[in-house]
Amino acid sequence: MALPQLKSEPVEILARLSALHPKKIDLSLARMERLMAALGHPERRLPPVVHVAGTNGKGSTIAFMRAMLEASGRLVHVYTSPHLVRFNERIRLGAPGRGELVSDTLLADALDRVEAANDGAPITFFEITTAAAFVLFSEHPADVLLLEVGLGGRLDATNVVPSPRTSVITPVSIDHVDFLGATVAAIAAEKAGIIKPRVPVVVGEQQAEALAVIERTAGRLLAPLFVRGEHWHVHEEAGRLVYSDDDGLVDLPRPRLVGPHQIDNAGLAVAALRSLRLSGPAQEEGILAAEWPARLQRLATGALVARAPGGAEVWLDGGHNAAGGAALAHALCGLEERYSRPLVMIVGMLGTKDVSGFLAPFAGLVREAIAVPVPDNPAGLRPEEVVAAAGALGISARVAPDVASAIDGLAAMPMVPPARVLICGSLYLAGSVLEANGTPVT
Repeated sequence: MALPQLKSEPVEILARLSALHPKKIDLSLARMERLMAALGHPERRLPPVVHVAGTNGKGSTIAFMRAMLEASGRLVHVYTSPHLVRFNERIRLGAPGRGELVSDTLLADALDRVEAANDGAPITFFEITTAAAFVLFSEHPADVLLLEVGLGGRLDATNVVPSPRTSVITPVSIDHVDFLGATVAAIAAEKAGIIKPRVPVVVGEQQAEALAVIERTAGRLLAPLFVRGEHWHVHEEAGRLVYSDDDGLVDLPRPRLVGPHQIDNAGLAVAALRSLRLSGPAQEEGILAAEWPARLQRLATGALVARAPGGAEVWLDGGHNAAGGAALAHALCGLEERYSRPLVMIVGMLGTKDVSGFLAPFAGLVREAIAVPVPDNPAGLRPEEVVAAAGALGISARVAPDVASAIDGLAAMPMVPPARVLICGSLYLAGSVLEANGTPVT
């Protein structure tokens, strides 16, 4: 059946929807529950759901699960946020071989319908666009839906799903303290809010205070726990990923995604699929195929890369909190051990982030930090504030008006061997870099 002619393009509808609530973030389930009822409860007609919460590693863990499931021939829907370049990146519909980002036509139709059902009532942008995603997922068959929490868990719009097949909690650390609390325990309580009665919970490596909260919540709800270090284990050995649990040992290739933290994320993905009895011989193919843009991504070609000094490496990462900075610095140390290069960071961050916490792991590792604004984002931190935070840590830093200018300026400071350039600090900055560089996100 042909879709009706569209009245608006997705970008126009999205702009309208962003004006339906005065706050960008306002955690609550009441508005979402009202809209789900008006739409006939699409959240009750979804494929089997794997619900993923946590502070860091959610997207990479989902990327590993998707790649392994698709390699086994399954149709996989995926919901992630935020997007990097186009909103369509948030909604991936299952298709034979490899899922596809939602088309403008399907997206605009779903947005039109949820806008009509909402009838102008107050609702946040994330809530109403999540509703559109649920409409699409409910109308297109798939074997699995990998569903990423937007913020927190307990009051996140995705938490209207009544009974996922399993819940996954990646490492919990300090972030979004204005909304989730100022301690790891408080934040863990919000993340653990996705746990449902008797639904298995697969848990990545956690600080003791976070794990205690998760264990108490699971115990109260009689939800079986599968905790790293207790019920499953993963480590790198001789360039391979070695996973083990009570069902046996699995020897897999090292992921293409760079950094020791990706061993952890891949292991969590394997544990989640084994808890669902969805793992199999395609795991090896999937581990090698997994991709996740702006997570220590090497940019080999493109308009921005062409501006870099000859022989320089250009890397991109969207990490933006203290734990993300620590993981990123650890990965850069690994690159340094394999091939030493002077490290230059180009950093842009939001004002809501702990800039000192993010930069601290790089002290003694980075030759120079160049602070830039996050383009077109009023919440961006002034580059001068990034420079001040870097200086307090003993990191030499200066300001550039944008990423292109920062790269151009490297010609005035020749390095031998050529520099390793890391652009980091914000997913919003990372998206603008991918767009300016001409790197597709598919």
